[in-house]
Amino acid sequence: MKLNYKKTILVGFAFFLICAFWQAYDSIVPMMLVNRFGLSQFWSGVIMSIDNVLAVFLLPLFGALSDKSKSKFGRRTPYIVIGTVVAVVAFFGLTFTDNAQLAKIEASRGPAFYEQILEGNYTITNAEYNSFTDKGVIDEKLSVKDYASKVVKNKAWKDLDENEQEEVKSWYKSINEQYFKDKKSPETVYYYKDGTYRTVEIEDGKYYYFENGEKVEVKKSDTKNAYTNLVTPAISGYAWTKTTQNPTTLVLFICLLLVTLLAMATFRSPAVALMPDVTIKPLRSQANAIINLLGTAGGMLVLVLGIVFGTGKTYNQMMSYTWFVGAVCLIMVVGLVVFILTVKEKAWAEEMQNQTKLLGIDDTTDEEKEKSGDRKLTKSEFTSLILLLASVALWFIAYNAVTSKYSLYATNVLHKDYNTTLLLAQGAAIVAYLPVGALAKKIGRKKSILAGIIMLTTAFFGAIFMNANSPVLVLNVLFVLAGIGWATINVNSFPMVVELASGSNVGKYTGYYYTASMSAQIITPILSGAIMDMVGNMLPLFYYSTIFASLAFVTMIFVKHGDSKKVSKEKQEVEEN
Repeated sequence: MKLNYKKTILVGFAFFLICAFWQAYDSIVPMMLVNRFGLSQFWSGVIMSIDNVLAVFLLPLFGALSDKSKSKFGRRTPYIVIGTVVAVVAFFGLTFTDNAQLAKIEASRGPAFYEQILEGNYTITNAEYNSFTDKGVIDEKLSVKDYASKVVKNKAWKDLDENEQEEVKSWYKSINEQYFKDKKSPETVYYYKDGTYRTVEIEDGKYYYFENGEKVEVKKSDTKNAYTNLVTPAISGYAWTKTTQNPTTLVLFICLLLVTLLAMATFRSPAVALMPDVTIKPLRSQANAIINLLGTAGGMLVLVLGIVFGTGKTYNQMMSYTWFVGAVCLIMVVGLVVFILTVKEKAWAEEMQNQTKLLGIDDTTDEEKEKSGDRKLTKSEFTSLILLLASVALWFIAYNAVTSKYSLYATNVLHKDYNTTLLLAQGAAIVAYLPVGALAKKIGRKKSILAGIIMLTTAFFGAIFMNANSPVLVLNVLFVLAGIGWATINVNSFPMVVELASGSNVGKYTGYYYTASMSAQIITPILSGAIMDMVGNMLPLFYYSTIFASLAFVTMIFVKHGDSKKVSKEKQEVEEN
C-alpha cells in the first residue's frame, strides 16, 4: 500500500494556485487598505475578513454541490477551472482601482507634499506612548507638527520661532526624500528618554546626539525610526482624507475584491476534496503532506516575486502592485493549465474506490450511500468532531492574526522585509511536510498535531520580544519553528476531519473543516485589529496569537477520533499484488 506521488503532485496544482493567490492577497491587500485608503487596523481587519464571511457560507455549499455534480470532467474539476479564471481576471483588475487611489495621493506629490502633510494637522499615536505596557508615560496623541517639533527641538510647534519651524519642516521633508526620492532606507532615527527628545546622528556605525556641544553615544536599540513613527501614519491619515472626499474608488475596490473572493470561494472546497477523492484513507496524511507542499511552493514563489518587486521594502509602501499581481496571476494560470492537462479526475476516483473495497476499509454500505451518502456518527465521534473543529478554529485565530497583519507589523515595527521572513517559514514547512506525513503514520495524527501546536506557540511567544533592533537570526529561527509547527498541524488536521466522513460526503466534511477555519478568520483580523487600535500600536499581535494557540492545545487533547484505521498486512499484500 503505497502513495502514488506523481498523481498526488498533479492533483496538488489546484492547491498550488490557491495558495499563490492567498499569499499575495494577505501580503498586499492590508498594505493597500491602510497605506492607500487610510483605513484603521480595525476597518482593514473588517474588509480582510470578508473572504472568510463568504467562505463560511460558500465553502460548505460548493463542497456539497460538487459532491452531487456530474460531468465528463469529474465532480471537482469544473469548479476549479471556472473559479480560477474569474479570480485571475478580477484580482488583476483590482490593481487598477488601487492605482486610481494611489494617483489621488501622488497627485499632490512634489516639493510641497510633505509640508502639506505636516500642515494637515493629522493626529497620530506617538511611538513613545505604549498603552499596552506603560500607559500614561506621555501624551497618547500628537499632531504631526507637534511630534516633529518635539523630536527636533523638544518643544511644541506653537513655541517655535519662524526659523525653528523651518528647521523642523526641512528635517521632516528630508526623511521622506531619503525614502521616496532616493529609493533607499537610511536610518533616520531619534532618541527619547524621560520626556526628552533628541535627534540622532550616525557615524561609523555609532549613534550619538549632541548635548552642550559634546557627543553623547546611545545604543541603537534605544533609538526610534523617524519614518515609520512620524511619516507612515501621517500619510495614512492623508490618504483617509482623500478617501472620504471621494469614496468612489474605495467602493469600486471593494466590489472587485468581492468578485475575486467569490470566485475563490467557489472552488476551494472542491479543490481540497479532490485529494481524498483519489486517495485511500490510510494514505491521506501523506497525500495531504504533498498537497500542502505544493501549496507552500506556490506561496514561496509569490514571496520570491515580492522580493524581486520590492513589495516588502519600507520605501515601497506606496508602489503600484500591477506588475506584481500580474506575475502572480500568471503563476495561477500556469498552475491551472498543468492541472487541466494532467489530472484525470473520474478515472482516478474510480481507481481509489476499487482500492478501498479491495482493502476492506469502505465504512459505508451500498444502502447508506443510496439513501443519503451519510454515515451517522456515534456520540463519541460527534464530540471528537466538535472538539477537532474548535481546535481548528483556535489555531487559525492565532495563525491568521499573524498572516493578515504581518506585512504591516514587519514594515512598521520590526523594520524588516516581510517577504524574506515568511519565505524562511514556508521553506521550513516544505522541508517538514514529508517527514511530518511519515511521522503521523507512525505515532498518529493527534500526537503530531499536539507537537505542532507546541512549536507554533513557542514561536509566537518568542516573537513577542522581537523589535527593530533584535538579531535577525533569532527572528528567522522563530519563523522557521513556526513554519514547521504549522506544517505539522496542517498535514494532519484536514485528514482527521474527513476520516470521519463516508466516501460519498467528503465534500460536506471538507466544508465543515473550512467553516471552522474561515469562521476563525472572520473573527481574528477584526478582533486583533480592534485590540491594536485600542492600545495604539501593533505590539499585542504576538501576545494574542500565543494565547489562542495555547487554547487550541487544550481542546485538541480531548479529541479521541480521526486517526487513520489500521489495515492488516494480509490486505496490504493483496492490494500490492
